[in-house]
Amino acid sequence: MSSAGSISAMVTSLKNNKRDRKSALKRLKESSTRYSVSEKLHFEKKASPLQLKKIREHIQRRNKKIFIQKIVVVGILSLLLIYVIGFAKI
Repeated sequence: MSSAGSISAMVTSLKNNKRDRKSALKRLKESSTRYSVSEKLHFEKKASPLQLKKIREHIQRRNKKIFIQKIVVVGILSLLLIYVIGFAKI
């Protein structure tokens, strides 16, 4: 009697596999938004070279900080793993 649940799940799975599915490309083509390759991007606001330099430096500092944090976490985890493996008793 316990196989009745698995058989009904199998039947449901087979029914779901039979239905027609649209590909992601067809859904993208049929979507209401239209994109054109020939159109150029246009921005209303302009940034001065000084502002761009400040933005670039800020992003570089933030990325460097995140990189160092990742290195510290990986280092601590690797040291912890080496410690656990070293003292594991077989």
